[in-house]
Amino acid sequence: MARVPILSREDLAPEHQGILARDITLNRVLANSPEAAKAFDNLGMFIRHRSRLDPRLRQLAILQIGWLARSPYEWSHHVRISRDFGVPDHDIAAIAAETDGQGSSLDPVAKLVLRGAREMFHGPGMSAETFDALRPHLDPALLTELTVVVAFYCGVVRLLATLEVDVEPDYAQYLQEFPLPQ
Repeated sequence: MARVPILSREDLAPEHQGILARDITLNRVLANSPEAAKAFDNLGMFIRHRSRLDPRLRQLAILQIGWLARSPYEWSHHVRISRDFGVPDHDIAAIAAETDGQGSSLDPVAKLVLRGAREMFHGPGMSAETFDALRPHLDPALLTELTVVVAFYCGVVRLLATLEVDVEPDYAQYLQEFPLPQ
């Protein structure tokens, strides 16, 4: 159960009801601070819809963060979103193997993206070695966008954990298909 109220449209002033255009628990919790919710959504929508970073690489990076944080909310939501962007299930499943240092069928760039995400998650940032290995594959704008994606989702998983945001019932199936480690 969330540590702050889970709001509905009726709880919000008319000018803030758009916060719940996507009626998910995260947005309903963030609605406790409408201005923070709008700022949060603005960066999230840039990442999802306006970033030039390949959607598959972006989603793999986000899933890596959700996996490392053992965040049921983040993991379940982004398994679904990844599928919406065409990420195959075998790529999603490969995150567990890559995290454990085992081989997978992922291409070298995807492996570098996951390694960079792991390094940023554990901090303080991505190593020079990994960043330099990504340079031939991503231009400076894409390297910046990848860094923003990973940094944002490192924050998202901490927000979800601190506010104790629960997974909605219709996302639970993704936790059964791709269970997080204990």
